Amino acid sequence: MAEKIKLFFLGTSGAIPTADRNHTSILLTYGGENILIDCGEGTQRQFRKAKLNPCKLTKILITHWHGDHVLGLPGLMQTLAFSEYQKGLTIYGPKGTKKYLANMFKTFAFVNKFPIKVVEVTKEGVFFENGDFYIEARKMFHNVPCNAYSFIQKGERRVDKKKLKSSGLPPGPLLQKLKQGKDVVFKGKKYESKDLTFEEEGKKVSFVLDTKLNKNIVPFVKNADVLVCEATFEHGKEELARGRYHLTSGQAAEIAKRADVKRLILTHISQRYEKNTEPVLKEATKIFKKSSLIDDLYWVQV
Repeated sequence: MAEKIKLFFLGTSGAIPTADRNHTSILLTYGGENILIDCGEGTQRQFRKAKLNPCKLTKILITHWHGDHVLGLPGLMQTLAFSEYQKGLTIYGPKGTKKYLANMFKTFAFVNKFPIKVVEVTKEGVFFENGDFYIEARKMFHNVPCNAYSFIQKGERRVDKKKLKSSGLPPGPLLQKLKQGKDVVFKGKKYESKDLTFEEEGKKVSFVLDTKLNKNIVPFVKNADVLVCEATFEHGKEELARGRYHLTSGQAAEIAKRADVKRLILTHISQRYEKNTEPVLKEATKIFKKSSLIDDLYWVQV
């Protein structure tokens, strides 16, 4: 089976943290990749609580440069330096990321012992790709430059074990050719790839954090297996959400429904719901049944 994608929710609060919700940060793990989406204040301590090793990080994706999404970066970078992190880290973010990061490091005596590559993602579409997956970005509508991101696992051609067994073709090097879509010949008999293999679809995980409702969202998250979406306010507070460049849980659910996603996870919850998150989730589940509201230090497998 293909590698599983896991999402660790290190922080799920809105702009102001609560006793139970830390500032926004999500860790996506896939094979040897450990990709952090945003790095709110206190993120490195959340790594400790979750018993995760920050030294395994490979990439950081910054959605935008509001403090509740980036103020954990200085501490995390310093800890990596002290821990003799040697992987080389790439930080991606919207326009202005290089300037903001440079200014951030100027504010304290940063001990830099490892290479940091900074990439500004200013064009929409795919900005990273390898043989297993690609990551794409889409501009959102916040009061600072802001990106949404999608992590997309590539599909894979796999051998049908039952059909292989009944075909009489023995396991071995020829199977690799079948996986490549090539027909093979064994003892004078031709075996067609299409008869012995099937295409296993890859998974898609989309992250939409801090934006007001806009036409870019639905096509960008279309058919996602998981949509992680901000739900700063409850259904019915659309005017307040629009004025503050945010979404309501009802709007997030409508997006999920229209985009035919398989699962919606609500995050970035305002402190006003610290004692009762039911208003946020209630209307979302009415609109889109497969909605859930995630808490800090929980994880899901895609």
